Amino acid sequence: MADVSKIRKFKDADDYRRNFVVQEEIDKYLPGGRHFIDEAEINRCIAEVAEKPADPARVREIIAKSESTCETLLPEETAVLMSVTDPALFEEMRAAADRIKHKVYDNRIVMFAPLYMSNLCVNGCKYCGFREGNAAQKRRVLTMDELKAEVDVLAGRIGHKRLIAVYGEHPTTSTEYIAETIETCYNRKVKAPKTGAPVGIRRVNVNAAPLPVEDLKVLKSVGIGTFQVFQETYNRKLYEEMHPSWSVKGNYDWRTTCRDLERWFNIGPHTLSFPRLEPASGTRVPEESPWLIDDDTFARILVIARLSVPYTGIIVTARESPESRNRVLDHGMTQLDCSSNIAIKGYSDFANEAHQEKERQQFMLGDNRSIDEMVRYLASRGTITSFCTAGYRCGRTGGCIMDALKTGREGKFCKINAVLTFREWLDDFASDETRKMGDALIEKELAGIKEWLPKFYPTVMKQYEATCRGERDLFF
Repeated sequence: MADVSKIRKFKDADDYRRNFVVQEEIDKYLPGGRHFIDEAEINRCIAEVAEKPADPARVREIIAKSESTCETLLPEETAVLMSVTDPALFEEMRAAADRIKHKVYDNRIVMFAPLYMSNLCVNGCKYCGFREGNAAQKRRVLTMDELKAEVDVLAGRIGHKRLIAVYGEHPTTSTEYIAETIETCYNRKVKAPKTGAPVGIRRVNVNAAPLPVEDLKVLKSVGIGTFQVFQETYNRKLYEEMHPSWSVKGNYDWRTTCRDLERWFNIGPHTLSFPRLEPASGTRVPEESPWLIDDDTFARILVIARLSVPYTGIIVTARESPESRNRVLDHGMTQLDCSSNIAIKGYSDFANEAHQEKERQQFMLGDNRSIDEMVRYLASRGTITSFCTAGYRCGRTGGCIMDALKTGREGKFCKINAVLTFREWLDDFASDETRKMGDALIEKELAGIKEWLPKFYPTVMKQYEATCRGERDLFF
């Protein structure tokens, strides 16, 4: 069990709201009181390029820089890309984004599933179904037995290996609860339906509010994967309109300084995501906001993000429609979720059916396709679905993973593990039609590995053949 002796306890929601934020952990990342997000500079860059059409030569220079250096673009360079309106020039950007994605991540798409642990929350975010005071929301916190039942469906019926665990911000779901749920997920093992092979969750990422350093140490001790913090908007004025000052989330600096990693530690963002507002219980903001964007704008955002931060993962969730997600597969994205159910206790209650209840979830989903259907669709495009979780267990984190991503080594190395985990999933869970298509793709991938790693290929094949015989969780 995790050592939680050093983390703070809160007697109720009011105590949590008043005392959770640790001001000194904000101040240390605001030297001289200066925030790392310079809104005036950002607005200046945008205004400057808005005055004239984008210069194609300058745009191509920026594209070339992104492809060759794989380093974060400067604000003024990103602003230039944002100003492009010519469809042909934007197509050059999209094609470059796709090339960069393949250079850094190869032809893999990483698969994961969201698992909502609770919907209790002390915040009052105007767009969110979980917000405090929303009487329409049916509140609950998963018990450990209920969590085991959720994992049984996710790992044992669907075949997921990687989760993003989501928690409402509330003393009931404190760091101690988060740590316990992570350990419960890892410890639960079941049998695959087609082969009887032992399967389970191998990586638990966490989507939660910023935590003090001592709390983060606790989560590290139980093997957390990635810690994600969603921001919704970086525009301070709009942020304050959407997040009441009396709430913990109303503290803009507490949210944003936890992201200031590249300046202080030379570690850039692990993933980016741009979830659009979707209908939620007890609020009309998602339908009536003046800031809603259409599919064309969403596609542009993904392309610009890939060029601006070439090495990062880009997640496109099941909030999007099937048509939208299909469209942006060649816009630089690297991760997606499938067979998702975000109702609290939704997987075990609905037996992996595409069923939604607005009063039990944060927002509504747009893409209800099954994982089998999505894997088959990706394979038809020559894209391999990766269920790999080896990186964190092999120590490929921090500066190590950043260097591997920026040099393109990570994509090739992870291709091998992607093939092994894809073989596992096809044998353990796939329909006959999907397995047939997946088999053909794996044959092609193995031929590619043999070509670019001829000396290592026999070792790869030993692991692959062992996987075919029923061994599981083999990786490099």
